[in-house]
Amino acid sequence: MNTAVMIEIFGYIGSGLVVISMLMSSIVRLRIINTIGSTISAVYAVICGAFPLVLMNACLIVINIFSLIKLLKSRQVYDMVPASPDDAFVTYFLQRYADDIRKYFPGYQPGAAAGQAYLVCCGGNPAGVLLGQAEDGILDIMIDYSAPAYRDCSVGACLYAKLPDQKIHTLRFAQELSETHKAYIHKMNFVPEDGAYIRRLV
Repeated sequence: MNTAVMIEIFGYIGSGLVVISMLMSSIVRLRIINTIGSTISAVYAVICGAFPLVLMNACLIVINIFSLIKLLKSRQVYDMVPASPDDAFVTYFLQRYADDIRKYFPGYQPGAAAGQAYLVCCGGNPAGVLLGQAEDGILDIMIDYSAPAYRDCSVGACLYAKLPDQKIHTLRFAQELSETHKAYIHKMNFVPEDGAYIRRLV
């Protein structure tokens, strides 16, 4: 493979990352991937002598870095709100994200009876919901769902920090595990046990 082809491939990689970044639901991921793509595109433009593209990509890098610093400095405040499973807002939230919920929890049947519901809000905006049945401090999870804009494990971190105050010491997930939810289960330190995934909170 000659140098010209390698340089062209390098340029395609940069452009591809910029395009992929636009598909990210997380603003932080969007900014990070866009910065990487813009940096590669800027280097490619320098090699090719396309200085207007160098200037454009340099501006994008500066904007992304400034936005990332601002995002990381701003502390998001999460609140957990215990609610009734048939609460009107819980019902609305589940209906609003019904198609997305189905991807993560294919075994969940809308309207299935749940004993407990916990809403998580970020700055007053609904960010996630946890539905389940609790007995003797063990919560059997039906749904542990985060809205796309908050899918960075922060909703789960809020829940798992505050649930002990609700007399919950163990989480148990024994539902059908989708591929899309598997990464989250492992990242949040659930461990396989007796045919289910367990996370002890205290």
